Amino acid sequence: MTMIQLIDDQDGEYRPGACNIGAAEIRRRRSTGVAMAAFTVVFAVALVAVGAPPWARILVFFPAVGAAIGLLQARFRFCVAFALAGVRNFGPLGVPEKVADADAHRADLAAAARLISLSVAIAAAIAIGLALLPL
Repeated sequence: MTMIQLIDDQDGEYRPGACNIGAAEIRRRRSTGVAMAAFTVVFAVALVAVGAPPWARILVFFPAVGAAIGLLQARFRFCVAFALAGVRNFGPLGVPEKVADADAHRADLAAAARLISLSVAIAAAIAIGLALLPL
């Protein structure tokens, strides 16, 4: 079973457990992910610059989770918060539609859990890597 099905087309069609956001929502998540990634880098550099001990460098985990989840949501065209709320959006920002089918919602919830797990794993690897750097 794949982590989350990657959709290669741009047709803006809802696919339970695979695609629940359209172009405008994808841009929003990509922007958030890039901003969080930049913040993560600045925060990591600041921690190293002030000579923070390894245990304190683990704090980079939190912005790294934000970066990972934002970028992964954009890449997979899938919003975790929308899945949890049982909605989807392929129109203008802020105008989601309810996912009425219970099986579709279950598929979305499963995909959300996988995306959250992947984001946490990526952030943990970054935080542990920074903590283990011999600085």
